[in-house]
Amino acid sequence: MSSPHLQLVLWVIQPLILGTIAVILFRRKLHKEFPAFFSYVAAQIPIFCIQLPVYFYAGSTTYFYTYWAAAGLNVVFAFAIIHEIFLDIFKPYHALQDLGTALFKWAAIITILVSVVLVAVSPSWEDPVETTILVVQRCVHVVQCGLVVFLLAFCGTLGVKWRRLSFGVAIGFGLCSASELLTTALYSGRRMHTPTVQTIVLIAYDLAMAVWTFYSLVNRRADMVPVLVPQRWDEALMDIQPPQTEADSLIPMFEHMVDQALSKSHGPHA
Repeated sequence: MSSPHLQLVLWVIQPLILGTIAVILFRRKLHKEFPAFFSYVAAQIPIFCIQLPVYFYAGSTTYFYTYWAAAGLNVVFAFAIIHEIFLDIFKPYHALQDLGTALFKWAAIITILVSVVLVAVSPSWEDPVETTILVVQRCVHVVQCGLVVFLLAFCGTLGVKWRRLSFGVAIGFGLCSASELLTTALYSGRRMHTPTVQTIVLIAYDLAMAVWTFYSLVNRRADMVPVLVPQRWDEALMDIQPPQTEADSLIPMFEHMVDQALSKSHGPHA
């Protein structure tokens, strides 16, 4: 089977698998626990239904803009899914959840700003919108790979069971991201041609969907039990957090921490 035919088969089976995943998530009511991931899975089906006829009948220019519009939407989904996985991992630890959410928002803003600046100072890039999406997309790929490494390294410490759906979602996206980063690097070094890159990326995404299907079926919905070490981290954050900010933004908490540090450093000397 020639490479174009193989790519077409790998592409056409994607909405079928994604539809199966969406049905499983909905029937098992997992869409309520992972709304961002469910929305991403469901959104890929109409995206495919638009892209396929555009690819064959509307010409390369129209498909170009359709592809990058979908890529931009998927970047937004990626940020939401990463945050959703993080919240599920730290579900028993409310202070760690709040701290991570604050850091995550600032990291997302900084990533986008850095991407825009890189595009603005590099006149060699012709399409600023496409390049901005591409740079942010690569940053997201790095974060997704890092998330998988983090889970594999600290799943025992955090008490994360391998059968949790969040674990499988992270592995699936990590697989896609690793293939994207690796093939992009090899393509940039002229060690891999475009058809090979596209085939590998499609295979990696299909494998990721297989992982998501498996985890959707075996997901354990049991509540996570707090583990000693992260529980100590959580309690330490709760101790330094002022009572009135438990349900609010963490900015007052950071101000309180700074005030405590300054008061100790400028305290009376013996």
